[in-house]
Amino acid sequence: MQQPNRFLVGVILLIWFVISFVTNILGPLMPIIIETYRLSLTMAAFLPFSFFLAYGIMSVPAGIMIERLGEKKSMLIAFALNLIGAMLFAFTPQYGMALASLFIIGIGMAMLQVIINPLMRVAGGEENFAFFSVMGQLVFGLASFISPFVFTYLMRELSAQPVTHPLANLLGELVQNGLHWTALYWIFSFIFLIMLILLAVIRMPKVELKEDEKSGAASAYRELLQKRDVWLFFLGIVAYVGTEQSLANWMSEFLKQYHQVDPAGDGANAVAGFWGLMTIGCLLGLVVLKLWDSRKVLKAACILSALILSIALLGNRQLSLWAFPAAGFTISVMFSVVFSLALNSINKHHGSFSGILCSGIFGGALVPFIVGALGDLIGLRYALLFLYITLGYLFFIAVYAKPLVNNKTLALRELFAKK
Repeated sequence: MQQPNRFLVGVILLIWFVISFVTNILGPLMPIIIETYRLSLTMAAFLPFSFFLAYGIMSVPAGIMIERLGEKKSMLIAFALNLIGAMLFAFTPQYGMALASLFIIGIGMAMLQVIINPLMRVAGGEENFAFFSVMGQLVFGLASFISPFVFTYLMRELSAQPVTHPLANLLGELVQNGLHWTALYWIFSFIFLIMLILLAVIRMPKVELKEDEKSGAASAYRELLQKRDVWLFFLGIVAYVGTEQSLANWMSEFLKQYHQVDPAGDGANAVAGFWGLMTIGCLLGLVVLKLWDSRKVLKAACILSALILSIALLGNRQLSLWAFPAAGFTISVMFSVVFSLALNSINKHHGSFSGILCSGIFGGALVPFIVGALGDLIGLRYALLFLYITLGYLFFIAVYAKPLVNNKTLALRELFAKK
């Protein structure tokens, strides 16, 4: 049995933390960015669009590049891009530069996500891969939960008169034009620099990709793209990521517009609660998927999410503050269920199919943009009703899917029986 390289496993978990910490801070920032640059909702929607467009473009090419350059060089390139993107905006905090910055950081993040799953399998050992994958999900959720509180703390400290905390004082001198929230990008720059130095000095094992991890030849992509199921499941990933990011990116702005909630206070807390409950939901989902067919779980999740969305949009202030975070819990199992149903519905070219599915993360660009554009026309409350369409499509996937292999289920007494 292969002994896990605990140091490298720790580094990979740290990378998961960094990816999540940076990626999911946009939601709490959205109302402040809109106010700072006096943006329409459509213009604001271009921010997540720029970031997730990079995912859609880079997921497949990143896999090909990594096979040629290796994991270490590719990770150094990814973090170098992240550093460049963060520094660009930190030095020039303008709307146009924010778009460019988010696109560059998105490219780096897409590359990292393609790298670290196979690397975790090698570092932790195949027999421990499932355990460490769940650990990665936990760390990812923890970082998304923490980042809004870091944002709230920074805003409070930088707004204090006088600024007494040494770090806040340093950041206050670095930020341009008194835009305190942009201090986050100086913090991101520092984090990316540390990661670059760390990755440059550590030794990285050679990763031999399994067949279902390889990008595959162009002929494999052509063959897959001729299949209706491939497109249907690709759109399922688009629908899920679009739903997730629309909720995460627009909830704080919604709460500010309709319930006068402070974006740096309860608005940020709502976003943190969303990611925190999503993490708890992922853990509970591991148990639920041992008890019930994944298609039934997906149907139930879609129905519950639609109910919670209705309460969030139509309820009073207190109900909205409760329901938006609760949506993180109800949608938590959707991505893994759709992804597994997709792979279990195709009998070959799983590596290439995974790349196509990962390109569906572009939904995080498309759907929030649609919501923002509709929001300018009919108001954000009615615009967010568009998520009924994405949830409806996910329900359709649950009905339509006919996997070649179903998830193994147990009776409740078997699950808790002693071995």
